[in-house]
Amino acid sequence: MARPAGVEITKDAKVSDILREYGDIADVMEMFGIKRVGGYNFRKFITRAITVERAAKVHRVPLEEFLATLRTAVGQMPPH
Repeated sequence: MARPAGVEITKDAKVSDILREYGDIADVMEMFGIKRVGGYNFRKFITRAITVERAAKVHRVPLEEFLATLRTAVGQMPPH
C-alpha cells in the first residue's frame, strides 16, 4: 500500500526535506551516481538548500527519471 505523501516530490522539493520525511534513501540516489557523502546527518546538512532539480543537474541525471524513481521509492504517485 502506498505511503501517504508528506513531502510532495517535485523538481522544487528540497533534498533535505525528502530525507527528513522518508529517511535515508541514499541507495536510490546512488542508482543515479549520487554517492553517499559522509554519514546520513552530514548529507542532511549539505542538502538543505539543494532542490531535486539542482541535484539532477549537478549529477547529470535525467530529471523526470530521477523524480519517477524517487516517487516510486517512497510510494508516491506523480502530481496531477
